[in-house]
Amino acid sequence: MLKGRLAEQEDDPVLCPDGRQSPAAAALQRGVCRTLRTLGHSVITELTLAGGRRADVVGLSPSGDIWIVEIKSCLADFQADAKWADYYDHCDRLYFAVAPDFPHEVIPEETGLILADRFGAEVMREPDEFRLTAARRKAMTLCFARTAALRLQRALDPFCGE
Repeated sequence: MLKGRLAEQEDDPVLCPDGRQSPAAAALQRGVCRTLRTLGHSVITELTLAGGRRADVVGLSPSGDIWIVEIKSCLADFQADAKWADYYDHCDRLYFAVAPDFPHEVIPEETGLILADRFGAEVMREPDEFRLTAARRKAMTLCFARTAALRLQRALDPFCGE
């Protein structure tokens, strides 16, 4: 169903490196990240925001726009979560990413809708835009950059800073 799916990828496993996600959520996250990269975004997953909330996927566009994508692997996951409204303070656009068989009608109209699988994703509905203030944009961009740099350094030299 989704664009860019290659037949030889069917045997490609989906890993859950942090142990916090279900395989279904990890698959959706992977597809979303792949698609955001094709749109030119830099992407980081599991970004801790001010206040302690953790965004599933954050995309930083070439123009500096910040998108947050909240992954919902099933209806129960969506119904049990009220924290997503807090993300408006940290992004210009807020999306939900769900599997194609997820009941789309429960996703709030003001948020974007992305259909995803482990190979890619498609933006089905654009969200209302909530432009960040200059101070909040700077704080989010610094958080994104520092987290990405620290993760890269940890991957290159796991014992650095111990």
